[in-house]
This record gives sequence, structure tokens and C-alpha cells, in this order.
Amino acid sequence: VQLQASGGGLVQPGGSLRLSCAASGRIRSINVMGWYRQGPGKQRDLVAVITSEDTAVYADSVKGCFTISRDNAKNTVHLQMNSLKPEDTAVYFCTVNGLAFVEGPTLTPFASWGQGTLVTVSS
Repeated sequence: VQLQASGGGLVQPGGSLRLSCAASGRIRSINVMGWYRQGPGKQRDLVAVITSEDTAVYADSVKGCFTISRDNAKNTVHLQMNSLKPEDTAVYFCTVNGLAFVEGPTLTPFASWGQGTLVTVSS
């Protein structure tokens, strides 16, 4: 299963960006979809995840500013980021797990990561 992320870029403080991540492959079902980020010199941290029942969990630092959503028909997860701050600058990675026909007709659990998309918040 491959993930393709898009939507990163340069934005001024207080601005908005929308990240998207599409999963492709022989996917049978998707459980959790989410976003992590890794700032300069920092570890990779949770931003937000969303379950197949649309239950969302957010890092405290982004609550009220970021919104995660998913489009199950398109195997896509989005992250709407508003009121961006310089400390939101990071490479954002999407992640998806579920069941897929990885090889042949056998269903296999998978957990995939996207390639990362850079978000820079600066004036």
C-alpha cells in the first residue's frame, strides 16, 4: 500500500494550509488514518488521527486549530490547518493502517507511511 501526500508549502503566521494523503493499492479496509510531524532536530510526534468510526484524536498543541477528516470512498485523509504558527513548521507524514491483499489472495495487515510533506510557517 502506497501513500501520496500533498499540500505542504510556505505560509505566513496565522495562515492556513490543507494537507491531503491518498492511499493506493489492493486495500480491503482502512482502520486508522493520521498525521505525524517532525520539526528540525525533533522526534516525530502525533498531530492527529481518525478512526474508521470518525473518532478523532488531536495533540494538545493543535486542538482547536487543526481538523482531520477522511474520505473513505477515496481512501484519503485530510488535515486542515488554521492559525498556523512558526512552531508548526515541520515535515508532516501521513500514516494509514488496515487490511490489504499485499501478495496474492491473502489478506494482510498493513501500516504504511507517506514520504512527508514540508510545511514552513514564516513571515
